[in-house]
Amino acid sequence: MNPKISIGSWAFAFGPFARSPWPFTQILQYAGASGYDGVEINGFAPHPTPYSHPTKESRQGLLEEIQSYGLGISGYAPDFTSVPPDRCNQDDYLELLQTYIAFSADLGIDTIRVDTVSPPAELSVGEYEDNFDRLVATWRASAKLAAVAGMTIVWEFEPGFWLNKPSEVKRLVEAVGHPAFKVLFDTSHAYMSGVVGARHVGEKELLQGGIIEYAKLLQDHIGHLHLIDSDGTLHDEETSTHAAFGAGKVDFAGFLSAMKPVISQMEWWCVDFCFNAEVEEWGRRAIPFIREGIKEVD
Repeated sequence: MNPKISIGSWAFAFGPFARSPWPFTQILQYAGASGYDGVEINGFAPHPTPYSHPTKESRQGLLEEIQSYGLGISGYAPDFTSVPPDRCNQDDYLELLQTYIAFSADLGIDTIRVDTVSPPAELSVGEYEDNFDRLVATWRASAKLAAVAGMTIVWEFEPGFWLNKPSEVKRLVEAVGHPAFKVLFDTSHAYMSGVVGARHVGEKELLQGGIIEYAKLLQDHIGHLHLIDSDGTLHDEETSTHAAFGAGKVDFAGFLSAMKPVISQMEWWCVDFCFNAEVEEWGRRAIPFIREGIKEVD
């Protein structure tokens, strides 16, 4: 396995960095100096958006700046908070998506990250199924638009958003049923979802085989990878704590070995230190940790 490794720029904008986000240029400098091959772009201001870079010329300038540090782009994680896809007007969602597709196309990005936006909630059976059907229809339509542009939509499931049980994740991606719609498998979220059962509504749904069982459950649908450790806790009781590699409970050697047939085919693996105050130091240590792990299973 010889994937390119990127770092998500949101790690320098959310949580501990929210009051003083790193400028995007500073992140590029850091990523290049730390041995990363690329960045995954956080689509929330002050990082690049279709509105901060509204023209093809401005986007070409952004691309050239990224490339000047020897970096590529592994994906784009734009802002859909105004249009929860399980309850919004589908046309509103697709109109915003088209904006992100055009932005991504100008930057040569072929992977767009989404989530359900809505938090976990106790719903009646009728409400649950209505929202589920609306979500499926919206994301199937989204996948069709992405496919025309040669892109893939990847859904990141996590404790902080609706549909966070293993069976729900599998059901949703299979219900969408489009080759341009895949799952983004985040190792920390998978641990919290499949092992801890964090923020499961009603009865917890746990997998005895941990994240390896989870990944195998979804192996036909995994389209993108976020690597990060988990200490088994939630950040602010909302979503997964993203711990330093080797400091948590994720068996990376076992995961890389078991999932090698799937993840070895991926061009990019992204390191996700969201909400981690120590990302500057621990982010530097991530590259040798991952590369050593790859050597052990190759």
